Amino acid sequence: MGDKPVIGFIGVGFMGHGMAKNILKGGYELWVKGHRNRAPVDSLVGMGATEAASPREMAENCDIIHICLSNSPQVEAVIRGADGILAGARKGLIVIDTSTSDPTSTMALAGEMTKRGVTMVDAPLGRTPKEAEEGTLDAMVGGDEETFEKVQPVIECWAGNISHMGPTGNGHKMKLLMNFISLGYAALYSEATVLGAKVGIAPVQIRDVIGSSRLGNGFFDTFMRYTVDRDRDAHKFTVTNAAKDIRYANAMAMDAGLVNVMAAATRHYFAHVEAIGAGADYVPMLSDHVARLNGLDMAKEAKKGR
Repeated sequence: MGDKPVIGFIGVGFMGHGMAKNILKGGYELWVKGHRNRAPVDSLVGMGATEAASPREMAENCDIIHICLSNSPQVEAVIRGADGILAGARKGLIVIDTSTSDPTSTMALAGEMTKRGVTMVDAPLGRTPKEAEEGTLDAMVGGDEETFEKVQPVIECWAGNISHMGPTGNGHKMKLLMNFISLGYAALYSEATVLGAKVGIAPVQIRDVIGSSRLGNGFFDTFMRYTVDRDRDAHKFTVTNAAKDIRYANAMAMDAGLVNVMAAATRHYFAHVEAIGAGADYVPMLSDHVARLNGLDMAKEAKKGR
């Protein structure tokens, strides 16, 4: 390993497993901490990672710790908890939060950590678990120039496209803008495909026309792979996580004093799906729920025109 920093990784789920695997492939010593699911932890330990009993133990042994969790309360708990990162932190430790977090929380945590000699970097992710396994994720990084230079070689293990957005917090702000756009697409595509079905234009026809036009994009392709082809794994991102992200985007807009009609409308669709107990559904499945609201069965509509 030579003089390479020791890396920690908390949260080895859909995205985290591939990221952690690629850090190991990059020749770094790696400590991991999972949650309920043993499979990804056992997989990484089998590749040579060490399992930490707690975030505190990880902080006592690592130079750079990644966090890849679902929301800000979870991130706050692993940092501030009795057995958390700050409890075992040494001066010079760098913490990289790759979760999609609330920028207000990120900046508050960064302030607390600075007092302890710990530096906070936010590096939320773009793309899907497939790119996580391939090591080609997008990363939007917030942090000072000196820290960015220190963490860049590690981030390069799991990211193919790295953008330095400015100071800590800016990564999470950019990620909320990105997810507002993508979840706005999900709401728009759901409504458009359902409207199409209602007036006699099949989902496959919408895909054929829009997908080959200037309006096509990668998100449209994966969305339609579920809506038309019924591939449940086309985009494995849950409505619960999506609803959280669009809430954070709306909160950011409120804090900025912004009129934000589109983000507010998008939030209602995801809030509806979560409210009826279907938060475990993946984002493209929003089309099924919008269809049901309008008396249609999208699985039946998907068979038309084929």
